[in-house]
Amino acid sequence: MTAAPEGRPLVLVVACALVDVDGRVLVAQRPPGKKMAGLWEFPGGKVHPGEAPEDALIRELREELAVDTAASCLAPLTFASHAYDDFHLLMPLYVCRVWQGRPEGKEGQALRWVRPVALRDLPMPAADVPLVAHLIDLL
Repeated sequence: MTAAPEGRPLVLVVACALVDVDGRVLVAQRPPGKKMAGLWEFPGGKVHPGEAPEDALIRELREELAVDTAASCLAPLTFASHAYDDFHLLMPLYVCRVWQGRPEGKEGQALRWVRPVALRDLPMPAADVPLVAHLIDLL
């Protein structure tokens, strides 16, 4: 992990907007006991050292949602760069329309399919909020 300019550790996290055939996006609610519990976010997670972002996202989708996809099905859309109190987050957002399996919350998280414009009505982590406009423009 490297340090961000303001001295906070820089954390690389990948996120995915799974988009169904009706143009809805899947979001997951952070479960009780986790930091930012109750907020809705795009599925994903930390990139391990030496791991490509696409490989990390494929792994995280399998672990968190029990779905499988391929790197060729992940289209980079935008990214978030956000300074939290104790770290700086860099988070690329990918869009995925092709996967195998039915998403289920493998870590106790609630899941919800929502129209992109309805994402504005959900409480989300600060880093996720600016990503919503890009999804609305795309979809």
